[in-house]
Amino acid sequence: MRLLWLVGSLALALLIAVLTLQSPRPVPATAPAPVFSTARAMADVREIARRPHPVGSADHTRVQAYLLQRMAALGLQTSTQAGPLSPEAVRRIERDDRSAAGIEVTNLIGVLPGRDPRLPAVALMAHYDTVPDSAGAADDTAGVAAILETVRAIRARGAADRTLVVLLTDGEELNLDGARAFWGGHPLRDRIGAVVNLEARGGGGRAMMFETGRGNAQTIGLFARAGVRATGGVSSNSLAVFVYELMPNGTDFTIPKDRGVQGINLAFIGRPAQYHADVSTPDALDQGSVQHIGSQALETSDALLRAPALPATTQNVVYSDLFGQVIVGHAPATGWLLLGLAFIGWGAALWRARSRAGLTFAEVGRGMVDGLWFLSTGLVLTQAVRLLAGPLSGRAESADAYYTLLARLPWMEAGAALTVLALALALLGGRARPDRRIVAGAIAAVAAVALVLGGVNVIVIGASAVAIGLSLAPGLAARSAWGGWTGLIGLILLVAATAQGFAPEAAFLFVWTGLLAALTAAVAAFADPGLIRARSLAPVAVAAALAAGWITGLAHTVFLGIGMDLPGVLVLLGLLVLMFIRPLSPERAMARPLLMAAMAVLLLGAALSGAARFAEPDRAPSTVASA
Repeated sequence: MRLLWLVGSLALALLIAVLTLQSPRPVPATAPAPVFSTARAMADVREIARRPHPVGSADHTRVQAYLLQRMAALGLQTSTQAGPLSPEAVRRIERDDRSAAGIEVTNLIGVLPGRDPRLPAVALMAHYDTVPDSAGAADDTAGVAAILETVRAIRARGAADRTLVVLLTDGEELNLDGARAFWGGHPLRDRIGAVVNLEARGGGGRAMMFETGRGNAQTIGLFARAGVRATGGVSSNSLAVFVYELMPNGTDFTIPKDRGVQGINLAFIGRPAQYHADVSTPDALDQGSVQHIGSQALETSDALLRAPALPATTQNVVYSDLFGQVIVGHAPATGWLLLGLAFIGWGAALWRARSRAGLTFAEVGRGMVDGLWFLSTGLVLTQAVRLLAGPLSGRAESADAYYTLLARLPWMEAGAALTVLALALALLGGRARPDRRIVAGAIAAVAAVALVLGGVNVIVIGASAVAIGLSLAPGLAARSAWGGWTGLIGLILLVAATAQGFAPEAAFLFVWTGLLAALTAAVAAFADPGLIRARSLAPVAVAAALAAGWITGLAHTVFLGIGMDLPGVLVLLGLLVLMFIRPLSPERAMARPLLMAAMAVLLLGAALSGAARFAEPDRAPSTVASA
């Protein structure tokens, strides 16, 4: 009975995740004038991305002339701004066996005057240079073309009070030199009160809003209202903003952000093999991605242009999109209230299950230990499986090696995801059933492989010690569905409380899911403490399908962003899914088949990750410069 509920909820969750991750259909050129149309934007993509056009090349000059002509035809008042190359940019050009003598960056600037020139202006920004070996249909021709189509649509919607500044920067691939030149001293700089920047690190997928100005509550409020009008909805959450703030990466948006300017940064990162590659052509570009990033840019910039006041710097807000359709959020302090409600729901479930199903606090503790075993073992296994596809990016010997790893990223993701699934199956089947010495020995062997392939890693060493220790103590494994379930909920709530205290922008992932799981457990406990009837299993399965679908969609984006070096992030997200499906553990008769399936899935994941070396072999040396 439970097996059917388990399989059904997971199948529905996978369907929800797949639908959530789809980029929207491109809008044809026959669409009404105020609507963003990929078909219209692609005409510019095909012209600009005919060939690579790095700074200083003949094609760079060709693209400059074309863009200035297009900007003028759209009614923009055009001008250019020249700026010097930074020492880092000079070194990158010389690494490509080119001379930097006489080369400078040239920003292309267009102004669409508003009805009230006293109001702060809004800037649309993207870079038009490429790396030497890529036509850059995605990075960043798609952004440039989307801006041109956005300007056309904004004009079709009628005059706005605010002035629109179009800033097509140069030299982003070298060292953000064009952005540095403009924000370092251009006369328009101090007139701009908000920025919408467009980028890409790949050739497809949904466009995500992954960065904002600091103190973004009002910016997110406007984006949430405007973004729902975009084709395909919105994709964004405060976890992405929080993580990106900690990373060393930078885009043109970094420069105005550091000056305190509000705004948003949009990018798509699917089809990673196209990043800085010769395969990044107009024909290979996902046109749905162009539609998604362009439509979000149009709706957001149009809302900014017509807003009575631009967003001010206040506090960061906690928020996330739900299934790519709507953004919900709250103040950071509200997380404590939600966490309190979650503990109340968990407490109610514990009380009911103790009185009607014989649940003990010791059994709850064993459920928590199950979660720790899942985390520690998962960190070891996912690291080893990931390394079968190649070294971590920090150990890549060249830019070409890094781009090869990007091309292997889908294989890495498949391998890591199947590894997490195998662990979940093993836990549902009863992790204490196999011989404890065999399990502990296997974990030790896998940890050794991970350390040999990836070098000394204190996280892997610590996780393997915990995993081996817990595997040698099978008596610490949960023996009932209620113990396993409430133990996992309790563990997640403890993680949520810690995250709420130190990083509230990231805590929603645990607070929201912990609250839903706790309330679902309370409902099930009062409906049927035995967890055998439909009136308790149905709400569990519905919650599992919705939560797992949302988490799985989020997990894909997270892995594309940081999974190359941190594959264990899928284990943490997998633990959230496990929290919802744990009460659907099949009957004991299914334990052996589940354990056998776990082994088969783990082997398949390792094989897929290892196959990446053959499917995407090392690239021949090229002149591509790392940006």
